[in-house]
Amino acid sequence: MQGFKLSTQEAMSSFGDSRMLVEKFIDNPRHIEIQVLGDKHGNAIYLNERECSIQRRNQKVIEEAPSVFLDDETRKAMGEQAVRLCKEMGYYSAGTVEFLVDENRNFYFLEMNTRLQVEHPITECITGIDIVQQMLKIAKGHKLKIKQDDVKIKGWAIENRVYAEDPYKNFGLPSVGRLFKYKEPTHLAGVRCDSGIEEGSEISIYYDPMICKLVCYGKNRNEAISRSIAALDQYIIRGVTHNIPLLRDILTERRFLEGDISTNYLNEVYKEGFKGRQLKTVDKYKLIAIGVCFYATWDSRNRQFLNGPRIKIHEKVLDSWELIVRVEDEDIEVNVSQNNGFFNVQVGQENLEISKADINLANSLILTKINQNEPIAMQLVSRNAHGEYQIIYQGTKYVLQILTKDSVDLLRFMKLKPKLDVSKQVIAPMPGVIKSVSCKVGDKVTEGQELCVVEAMKMQNSMTAGATGTIKVVNIEKDQTVGENDVLIEIE
Repeated sequence: MQGFKLSTQEAMSSFGDSRMLVEKFIDNPRHIEIQVLGDKHGNAIYLNERECSIQRRNQKVIEEAPSVFLDDETRKAMGEQAVRLCKEMGYYSAGTVEFLVDENRNFYFLEMNTRLQVEHPITECITGIDIVQQMLKIAKGHKLKIKQDDVKIKGWAIENRVYAEDPYKNFGLPSVGRLFKYKEPTHLAGVRCDSGIEEGSEISIYYDPMICKLVCYGKNRNEAISRSIAALDQYIIRGVTHNIPLLRDILTERRFLEGDISTNYLNEVYKEGFKGRQLKTVDKYKLIAIGVCFYATWDSRNRQFLNGPRIKIHEKVLDSWELIVRVEDEDIEVNVSQNNGFFNVQVGQENLEISKADINLANSLILTKINQNEPIAMQLVSRNAHGEYQIIYQGTKYVLQILTKDSVDLLRFMKLKPKLDVSKQVIAPMPGVIKSVSCKVGDKVTEGQELCVVEAMKMQNSMTAGATGTIKVVNIEKDQTVGENDVLIEIE
């Protein structure tokens, strides 16, 4: 078992290069950190560990406490070394000592963060210790009253970092906009939300894109995961793109459930990038069933005259519908009928029953049960005149086109909209500021050549030519603010 054997000066000077150095010698390391508290009187204790291995671009995405990987012996050794470092430096307040850990539980010093960490709530959950309160007491000069033997592990906690990011772009490029609808799932048991925004807040390009720290606690890891999934399914965010689809998918992925994770997890599990949740057939049928219930509710409402005297003018409320649902490029026949306060949906070989009372088109979140016994949560985001319904299910947004059979027959007479060739356009992948422009009109460029750099929320993106040619139009200049999907440069 390896630890750090550095003087205080050596340790402090190694921070910048330590991760690069250690990762050269460890395949698939885990990132595990030890929470510490030290006072001004030479006392220091550790509050166990947090597993922070799931990361993108060295930034944490999901953390949990305790680690599924550490045993008692390794936990004690890491904690004692973290405490030793604090005492050697005379450090007081809360802090975090970070390590990389190999497959044999050998651990290597990475750095120390001399501050409160974003993920501190999960340590508070499993220890029952209010870390912020302890920091204030320490700052006032009080001695730590908590002894190392008082620090226990009770239960399990998971923190999902909910970001205003597009997870389909490099696991998360920033998104900006105004939160015109925002509701946290704090009504659920074991759920804590730490956020600095509210409905109506604006997410800008100038600050970190984190919306909320979603902390879920359970008596064991399985319960913490289940509560996290339920919370993500009932989290309502409108106005910006967010990373809940990725978070939700990770929590049900086999390797995560087995605890087989490392700092390379995302690149190994999603080799082609995150493409959204891939539904099993049974789950796809549930999605379709709720979707056609939306359709039937909408159609029934549109066929009725409300308010004022009822005049029978072309009014015909239907009891059943024969529909075609297109989802994920597949056309599926569905029959829907309503009887005794329930929708009965036949899709494939499945017959699904859903309460009509639960399908309220005014609600952003639909909570219902399939066949009166299986809870399900869905969100209706939008509907348009073309029969397209955007529905969030299991964290991912799906587009369902729901049409009658007659409408589908008529669609074959419609001309297809031609696809635009964007290979000769450089398009902003996110809102940001132009940091540099390395071409001008008339320049000859080759495919893959850098043409400009866009920066947002401390992250720079090199924009390259998608084809060889001559620069035709440059719509940008240095320090200009651009929006997502703006055409920056055109090539001919």
